[in-house]
Amino acid sequence: EWVFYYTSPPFGALAKSDAATLWAQTYGMFHWGPGGWALYCLPTVAICCTYYLKKIPSLRLSAACEPIIGKQSNGLGGRIIDLLFIVGLISSAATGLGFGTSVAASALTRLLSIPDNFITQLTIITVMTLVIAGSVYRGLDGGIKTLSNINSVLALLLIAYVLVAGPTRFILEMSVASLGHLAQNFVTMLTWTDPFEKGNFVESWTVFYWAWWLALGPFVGMFVCKISEGRTLRELIIGMLFWGSAGCALFFLILGNYALNTELSGLHGVVNETLNASPSAALASLIERLPAGGFWLAFLAIIGIIFTATTYDSASYTLAAGATVKLEPGEHPARWHRVFWAVALGILPASLLYLGGLKALQTASVIASLPLLVVYGILFAAIIKTLRAVHAAAGTP
Repeated sequence: EWVFYYTSPPFGALAKSDAATLWAQTYGMFHWGPGGWALYCLPTVAICCTYYLKKIPSLRLSAACEPIIGKQSNGLGGRIIDLLFIVGLISSAATGLGFGTSVAASALTRLLSIPDNFITQLTIITVMTLVIAGSVYRGLDGGIKTLSNINSVLALLLIAYVLVAGPTRFILEMSVASLGHLAQNFVTMLTWTDPFEKGNFVESWTVFYWAWWLALGPFVGMFVCKISEGRTLRELIIGMLFWGSAGCALFFLILGNYALNTELSGLHGVVNETLNASPSAALASLIERLPAGGFWLAFLAIIGIIFTATTYDSASYTLAAGATVKLEPGEHPARWHRVFWAVALGILPASLLYLGGLKALQTASVIASLPLLVVYGILFAAIIKTLRAVHAAAGTP
């Protein structure tokens, strides 16, 4: 991702300059940082308020809007809200599944010397869909939790190896500089609309990411709510904003700075391969350059498949939960319902990849997120009303 910021930097910086380098390493952490996680956090808090505080036995997005829309949460208004959630999640989840497929395909094609084409990507999507369906069929503890634990360990092993085997000093020094730059410019980046240059940086990157977070927010909210029973709202909010942002930043700081060093030192044309081939192909090349590169390339392919599977078995579970009328704490949606959504999540990205590649997936994600802006406003008002009612009942200000 940093390559695109490096070659087309914001704020009038010259392409490939020192300023562009610093902005490139900063913007990834910004887009995947507290701003994005805040868009996840709002629906999470709203759903938790109605599910645990108001004891409404449903994870439907419309149920979280009940404090504001009242009986309409079970009427036409509620059905429209739930439909917007389902369309938004499927479109955005398909985007992520398409990205994950590209990473796995690039690693496998380089490792096995096979062509990286639609047939290869379709095969990988089919395998991932089967893994997702099997995991979601087993449920939260039996399947999703197991895959998530494996995924976390493998990902941490990869970035730890890159830190040790790669240019450790450069990675650490650039990481400190990038974090400082982000801290100094966070508000500017958050409010920048590019009023003078008339460029497309904001639209192509910041707006796209915010639209993606908007569409995925209710999914994250439902899933986090389901696994967060017993936690306080303070623990929930701090955990999402801090640990979520920190986890994403870790990948940008270590993998991103390793790639940057490889480009700046002339060891590999990361920029050229990213722009002329694909970002996933460039990532595969970088991993292959490490000591024991073949092993770690296979490792990357496994991570790509499991990483995507862990995200979208959760999405399948959440779609089933969000489409279930009544779901008490401790209960789970029907297995056939979970598997149905797992298959649906596999069909859509395969179709869109065939029709228009990742660009079609990105466009679908942005379009699907727009109506959810209204729903987010309702959720925010619902949080305020519910918390005021809880405090009033408890006799606290």
